[in-house]
Amino acid sequence: MSKSRRSTLTRWQRWRSGPTLRIPPGADDVENANRRFLLYGVLPLWFVPAVADWVMHRRSDIEHTSGVRESAVHALMMAEAGIPVVAGLTARVNPLVLSLMGGAAVAHGATALWDVSLATEKREVRPVEQHIHSFLEVLPLTAAAFTTCLHWDQVREVMKGAGHADDWKLLPKQRPLPARYLAGIAAGVGLCVVLPYAEEMIRCVRARRDRDTGHLR
Repeated sequence: MSKSRRSTLTRWQRWRSGPTLRIPPGADDVENANRRFLLYGVLPLWFVPAVADWVMHRRSDIEHTSGVRESAVHALMMAEAGIPVVAGLTARVNPLVLSLMGGAAVAHGATALWDVSLATEKREVRPVEQHIHSFLEVLPLTAAAFTTCLHWDQVREVMKGAGHADDWKLLPKQRPLPARYLAGIAAGVGLCVVLPYAEEMIRCVRARRDRDTGHLR
């Protein structure tokens, strides 16, 4: 292992050793207001429409229409949204993380368009579901935009052509977020995103298996 990789690994092993990042109660300056809205507004807003979208899929009998293929696209979109979220919550926000967030937001939007194209060919997509999709599509862009505003110094350094050796490394935050907050977000993602869509995939796989078994008889 190279010296650089060994140093990065050591930093991650000491991830929780630094002072915790906390927003002072009552702080109303722009930086803390943006950080508060990002952490306690934008990210939790993912949970309700995610469950609502799952309900729409279930009502339109996704397992017997677009089936496994569309459900797999949903899993892809969750990964496109989830990976930058994990990076933003645990890693130091540098040009690498900002690029990951921006690229993932663009990819998520493109995949969402593909998802709707698949769905409308096989099942009924009601106006309510379309509206839910619009809300879900804008969240990654909103998160990336707020994160960029909070770390404009990183963008400015890249635009100037300046930078440091650590700018394109995935490094832990110097001031990690509170463990209680991270646990809450993880629980919300598990209950409102991972669990419902895992259940959806299981239903779709079972329906396809039953259909294939019926064809063989």
